[in-house]
Amino acid sequence: MQAILSFTIAMTFIASWLTHIVTCLQDGSWGFLIAGALMFPIAIIHGFGIWIGVF
Repeated sequence: MQAILSFTIAMTFIASWLTHIVTCLQDGSWGFLIAGALMFPIAIIHGFGIWIGVF
């Protein structure tokens, strides 16, 4: 059960990171894209925020 939970969390983080990348590329937010690349948690938080409509 723990393996499934770990896999799900990892895939969620990767999906939110990819959401951050795609959104920044579409909006032309180059500075924020670089910040998310250098500091992975920023990208994850931004990806989650996009999903729930905060950003």
